[in-house]
Amino acid sequence: MQLIDIGVNLTNPSFADKHQAVLDRAYAAGVCQLVLTGTSVDGSEQALELCQQLDESGQRLFATAGIHPHSASDWNVDSARRLRSLLNESSVVAVGECGLDFNRDFSPRPQQEKVLEEHLALAVDLQLPVFLHERDASQRLLEILKDFRDQLPAAVVHCFTGEQKALFSYLDLDLHIGITGWICDERRGTHLHPLVKEIKPGRLMLESDAPYLLPRTLRPKPKNGRNEPAYLTEVLREVALHRGETEEALAAHSTACARAFFKLPILP
Repeated sequence: MQLIDIGVNLTNPSFADKHQAVLDRAYAAGVCQLVLTGTSVDGSEQALELCQQLDESGQRLFATAGIHPHSASDWNVDSARRLRSLLNESSVVAVGECGLDFNRDFSPRPQQEKVLEEHLALAVDLQLPVFLHERDASQRLLEILKDFRDQLPAAVVHCFTGEQKALFSYLDLDLHIGITGWICDERRGTHLHPLVKEIKPGRLMLESDAPYLLPRTLRPKPKNGRNEPAYLTEVLREVALHRGETEEALAAHSTACARAFFKLPILP
């Protein structure tokens, strides 16, 4: 059984000097390929460096390149040039993480929207998929996406945590959906239990979002409280349970979906 983690923040300081051990545990758990999330220009460059340093084969580690909406205020005249350069690298397989976050509003909303449009324009120009972030902003995200959707090859709403209306709207726009350990959280994730059944095979992918979102159903829990890609098997278990399918079946179609979306190589 093979799994692909489509979103891991391996550049996070909590993983410093632990990268190889984290990857070894992931591979041992069946997580055979990982997409490292870029959330700033510098962070995206670091993600690419990790891919090059830790995966000589070029078959297991890949990255995204983008600026998280929290950091949209950091966008400057040089950002698009540096991102374009990164996105021309073979290991960089998607534009993002980009999007809208109207929950925390760490950057002004007009600036978030402007930077999202810059990312979408890059994705259209380079014909790359988009790795999207959305919090409390589904309607505005949909409005912006509609102007670009026909020209985009694909887009995934990563770490989906929304309600049925948002999910159905995303699926109607032919978007992909990423599910994390949020679904394992009995305090705030139970609304996802019936919703994951509505995502057809070919549109559903799994992600850890490590080091965040440690699955609360995981037993035993790590003493450091840090999530890592090896625990993607717990997300698999929980999603399979609520979809009413076997873990093997879910692993097979979610992995095939991720490979097709990011154009990743097939591993033996």
